[in-house]
Amino acid sequence: MTREEAQRLAKALLAATGNPDSPGLNPQGFGGVAVEGAQLYFEWHDKEQALECSALIYKFKDPPKPGIIEGFEQEQKAGTDTGGGTVDYEKENKSLFLSRTYTQAPPQSSFIEDMKKLMKASIVWNETVLDRVASKVFKN
Repeated sequence: MTREEAQRLAKALLAATGNPDSPGLNPQGFGGVAVEGAQLYFEWHDKEQALECSALIYKFKDPPKPGIIEGFEQEQKAGTDTGGGTVDYEKENKSLFLSRTYTQAPPQSSFIEDMKKLMKASIVWNETVLDRVASKVFKN
């Protein structure tokens, strides 16, 4: 995938979600959108020629307690719908995402549909999976 293809995909999604004037990716390769309670972030990885798309599940105030991230990974392994993404904890901003990375540019319509599924899943993970994982981890 080229940066131009990544830019085109990001702009297409943003236009489809009511943000037609968005630049898509900024000069540093970042972008994002908030849609119906979901937060989606884009990051262009120049070295890998890949577009990483991450839907926020939860932003921790402090580093998560032991077992929390593993609990989310177990949910993924158990088949909880991830909207096509994978559990992704980013230590530097203490945030948990469902992320999906593209190295080949899909058709715009497929990308938009993929991102809608990813965002929808992130909301479900925030509203139901988070409580389920926390109750399991803190019960022990």
